[in-house]
Amino acid sequence: MTGRRHLNRARSALALAVGLAGLGAISPANSQSANPMTPVPIPAQVPAQEGVAQLAGTQLWYWDTGGSGTPIVLMHPATGSGLIWVYQQPVFAKAGYRVIGYSRRGYINSAPFDRNNPGTGSEDLRALADHLGLGRFHLVASAAGGSIASDFAFSYQQRLLSLTISSNSFGVRDGEIAKAAAFIRPKGWDEMPAEFRELGPSYRAANPAGVKAWMELEHKALIGGASRQPLKNEITQARLKELKLPTLLIAGAADMSTPPSISRLIAAEIPNSRVALMPESGHSTYWEQPELFNRAVLDFVGAAAK
Repeated sequence: MTGRRHLNRARSALALAVGLAGLGAISPANSQSANPMTPVPIPAQVPAQEGVAQLAGTQLWYWDTGGSGTPIVLMHPATGSGLIWVYQQPVFAKAGYRVIGYSRRGYINSAPFDRNNPGTGSEDLRALADHLGLGRFHLVASAAGGSIASDFAFSYQQRLLSLTISSNSFGVRDGEIAKAAAFIRPKGWDEMPAEFRELGPSYRAANPAGVKAWMELEHKALIGGASRQPLKNEITQARLKELKLPTLLIAGAADMSTPPSISRLIAAEIPNSRVALMPESGHSTYWEQPELFNRAVLDFVGAAAK
């Protein structure tokens, strides 16, 4: 299938998938194709410079497509690393953006996680952005990376042009959002296989090769034991109203840990926010529905820049 046909298919589905939070609606995207789980080949990557940023207390590996375009920084989930953005890197770069991905502490090519010196992910991001000479930029995050992105936004909202968070409850620790997130995860959830927790059943059934590729990236993501840096801010449901920048929430319709209902609760609290639904997708929307994910992000950041 040509790139233009992929783009047109994604646009038609996205038109149905995106709802304004103010309307409290998410429309089902059922026109993507006869089979929305048709495997999407990983595209060729555009040239990118790799480096290791020497920051205070740590080292972070990154890649950077460079150029004069507006920066988009990608924040990976706990089950991935800076290597996972193979569907996004060339598409965002060819759309004219400077695209940057990196591995957090404890993930491949970056410094190991030190429990005695964990730092905070949001301060690491600020230091990396300064190291790369970034002014304001778009921040796009998935899953556990979304909590760090939210934390960064509360500390450095003025540094962001927009905030996109997929499959995450914004690090909220109280109220109905936190209760819902805790209630729907059964005991032993974290011990279940990562591909079961993170990939929707439709994707696992329709794309075994894609599951294998995702698992290979997941298996080599961590360079030590599981590591979670603490957040800098105490993020409450009430504080979500402090976010005044354009905000996009992306939700997988088949996500068993952060379903669209939680995204609706979050969007109701954030002014100038909207929600995009990825049909049949589980937790890893960027991988399962890359065409829709990419078009949602590009349409959103393009509008946010105007």
